[in-house]
Amino acid sequence: MKINVSNKQKNLRIQALDIKKIVKAVIALENQRCDEVSIHFVTTKTLCKMHEIYFNDPTKTDCISFPMDDRDDKIEGLDYRILGEVFVCPQTAIDYAHQHQSDPYRECILYVVHGLLHLMGYDDLEPALKAKMRKTENRHMKNLEKLNFLTPSQKQIL
Repeated sequence: MKINVSNKQKNLRIQALDIKKIVKAVIALENQRCDEVSIHFVTTKTLCKMHEIYFNDPTKTDCISFPMDDRDDKIEGLDYRILGEVFVCPQTAIDYAHQHQSDPYRECILYVVHGLLHLMGYDDLEPALKAKMRKTENRHMKNLEKLNFLTPSQKQIL
């Protein structure tokens, strides 16, 4: 599986190897087929601009997901599934963590999990769907905690 990680912000330390482990763990627990996925860490300004362009909403947000290949898409002669792209704003995680006395890195990873779940078809627009998605997010965060993936390593800082 090819996992692309880019970091265009300087407010929170991001280690590509850590993010790749997290992405692999989430996709494996969901039993999804994925050949390629991209995770981008961007500034508040960038994510607000994307939110405005793609969702006609200029307000601050934590993450945006762009799904590519649906798990049921079948393209003749092509056996390669690109899950999509997730754009995450670490500054939003930092702000939230300061307001709630929590860990900004853990909050940022929650945004990665949330974005990945959107790529895999989860939705949170209706109360019942939102409850299901939150339950799934919690399951993934507990799994990542068990794997000791919620503490950043000191390797390969982007």
